[in-house]
Amino acid sequence: MRNFLILAVSTLFLGTISFGQPAEKTAHADMLNAKGEKIGTATLHEVPGGVRIDLDVAQLPAGTHALHVHAVGKCEGPDFKSAGPHFNPEGKKHGTQNPEGPHAGDLANFEVGADGRAKTSVVATRVSFGDGANSLFQSNGTALVIHEKADDNLTDPAGNAGSRIACGAVQK
Repeated sequence: MRNFLILAVSTLFLGTISFGQPAEKTAHADMLNAKGEKIGTATLHEVPGGVRIDLDVAQLPAGTHALHVHAVGKCEGPDFKSAGPHFNPEGKKHGTQNPEGPHAGDLANFEVGADGRAKTSVVATRVSFGDGANSLFQSNGTALVIHEKADDNLTDPAGNAGSRIACGAVQK
């Protein structure tokens, strides 16, 4: 009994047991290249003010690339057109610098190193895990898409970001 009491007090003191706290809501996407090979993952976390996307990918061309949320959770290569257009439940124009934008799926560009790897985090402030039009869990699903070039954050409909080179369907 004494050992149990010490364990219980230690556990409560160290915070490894949390009563009444909701579990963190997460989702993930396996990022696939045009051949359907897994080249990385994205882990999505519900955070105050949106969804944090932690991206860890490899085998990409070095340089700046666009990352967008697309409106369909389907990633059929080689062109990933199956992922549909950018996620845009509010019917806005593309681009964070567009006065008539942005799409809910418009995200920050990221850098891929000379070794073809990238690890980055971005907060998507116009999407959620909850109910409603901006939820990532629509009946058709949603996908994360990496484009071959940087997004100019202005030009509708896709920021002149070029072809889709990787895709991952968002899943709970």
